[in-house]
Amino acid sequence: MGLRDVAYELYERRLARGLARQAAPVPRHVGLMLDGNRRWARMVGAPSVNDGHQRGADKIIDLLRWCDEAGVEVVTLWLLSTDNLARPAAELEPLLRIIEGVVTDLARPQNRWTLNIVGALDLLPGDTAQVLKEAAEGTGGRPGVMVNIAVAYGGRREIADAVRALLHAHAASGRTLEEVAEVLDVEHIAEHLYTSGQPDPDLLIRTSGEQRLSGFLLWQSAHSEFYFCDAYWPDFRRVDFLRALRAYAARTRRYGT
Repeated sequence: MGLRDVAYELYERRLARGLARQAAPVPRHVGLMLDGNRRWARMVGAPSVNDGHQRGADKIIDLLRWCDEAGVEVVTLWLLSTDNLARPAAELEPLLRIIEGVVTDLARPQNRWTLNIVGALDLLPGDTAQVLKEAAEGTGGRPGVMVNIAVAYGGRREIADAVRALLHAHAASGRTLEEVAEVLDVEHIAEHLYTSGQPDPDLLIRTSGEQRLSGFLLWQSAHSEFYFCDAYWPDFRRVDFLRALRAYAARTRRYGT
């Protein structure tokens, strides 16, 4: 271990002790935009951008362990957007295999996490959607973090899907469109979101230095705190996660202003 690694380890321990000593508030729900895999691959001279996607996938287990240690209850990981589905097949198909692999690994019996696949799964190849669904089905009731795996996810698509599901539900009960319009409110739509029944995210983290939502959890993030980290996702460390928790703890949350 080099001198720099030792310094980071000492700093990480100090951050963790400081948060524990202050009894700092912990976000119940953390959303993460795992950004920068392709740029990381180019930066390190990897043969393919998919090497960056794989390195990023390998980082997820570490992240979930950090969340367990911190007391986070729900984590939403954005692995593939609806826009990403337009990528060339030479990149998209290996990326789908990587996502299948990481979800299968997270679902293994020795892991603690309950998995929930969210997104427009009908846009995925049928075999990929089946792998993801089957992996998640066997994880219910585990004691660790609830993990939403956002694949083929877009915030606008989620809201449209929620409204569509709401209209179908009311139509099935015999209500007319006019009757639905009379009673429609935000809670009715929220009940049909992919994350229905879960707390909205308290903290959203985006890696790679980009400072925009790009459609991530558009509805649920109305009162979220944001933390933007310069590190590309494959280089994201526990010290970066602790810094995000420290920044969150230092903020005074204001709802509606």
